Order: sequence, then structure tokens, then C-alpha cells
Amino acid sequence: MAQVTDKSAGKSADSAAQKVAQFECLAVTNVQVFPFKEGPSMGHMKGLATVVLNDQMLIRGLRVMDGENGLFVGYPNDPFYKGEDFRSICNPITRQLREHIENCVLEKYQAAVA
Repeated sequence: MAQVTDKSAGKSADSAAQKVAQFECLAVTNVQVFPFKEGPSMGHMKGLATVVLNDQMLIRGLRVMDGENGLFVGYPNDPFYKGEDFRSICNPITRQLREHIENCVLEKYQAAVA
């Protein structure tokens, strides 16, 4: 790997790296949360959510779930899949995006419940 000695070249490389880092993760631009009323029949599911990414992609059917380690976000499953396991329709590939979506949804859920 070549070492950059010119300061102006180093600055442009830093700004380029910042731009790449900025667009590595899709941004959640809108979140709607629909909490359920507390009841014995709901089990671990506490509500549903809809997320918009970059004002371009809509994901419906996210589930706010209460697990052993606290609240988490479950992604929609394929209702026509005939296997023993569940198959997600969509799910984030990177951990960074998963955490970003989960944080946004859970913040909105906590605000709606409070």
C-alpha cells in the first residue's frame, strides 16, 4: 500500500473516505410504529412497524418482538414458503444497517408506548 506524502492528496483521500463511509449505510427516513394493546393473546409480538429507506424503499411488516434479551425487530416472513423454517422476504445484510433500522424502530416504539 502506497503512503501518501502530499498533504492535499491526503485531504482529498480523507474526504473521499468520509463520503464512502457516509453512504455505506442506507438512511431510515421515515418510521411508523403501530403498538398493540397489551393482551394475553399477542405473545411476544408487541407491535408492527413500517420503515422507509432513503425516501425510496418501503419495508412493511416489521415486527417489534420481546425476546429473552429485550426488544428486537423481526423482519417479514414469506407466508407461502413450505419448509419447516421461516424464510424472510427482506433482511439487512450488514450489521450496521440492521442496528440502524432496529434503533430507529425501537426509539419510535418506546415513544409511542410512553
